[in-house]
Amino acid sequence: MSVTTSIPLRTLLSVGLALATAAACAESAALPSGPIRPGSADAPREVNVILRDYLFEPTPIRLVRGETVRFNIVNGGLLPHDFVLGGAAVQAAWASAEAIATPQILAATAPPVSLPPELAGLRVYLTSGQSSSVVFRVPEEGELLLACHIPGHLEKGMVGVVEYVAPAAP
Repeated sequence: MSVTTSIPLRTLLSVGLALATAAACAESAALPSGPIRPGSADAPREVNVILRDYLFEPTPIRLVRGETVRFNIVNGGLLPHDFVLGGAAVQAAWASAEAIATPQILAATAPPVSLPPELAGLRVYLTSGQSSSVVFRVPEEGELLLACHIPGHLEKGMVGVVEYVAPAAP
């Protein structure tokens, strides 16, 4: 018996939109929403992100288009998680790759998953307690989506929200 799991892009985008709306309503008072002093290649802005079991903190993650950030990512959950940041095509590619790599035998270990650079976006895989720092240049155009594509995590709502904000005056 062969079972293939795939998450339609429409589902991913619907979950992301629902979470973005909820986050905007619930978290707007908790996080500053004003202008942010954007990071540069010489001095990236620090953005700390905690991966917990089935959620990203903070949410939303506020970015300035064109800035350079250093994501300091910590897996504070008990399970492995990944931080996949990219547009809809990136998210669909990782969802498909993870579904193909998911073993059909319950106790089996999934093989490592990778994608060609033009489809990969930013992906950081962390086991429980691990941390990583990575520098990323925010695109000038397009939307960024954030999700965890470990099998079952997206279905449990592990989708982050990216919000673009205006840069602070120099």
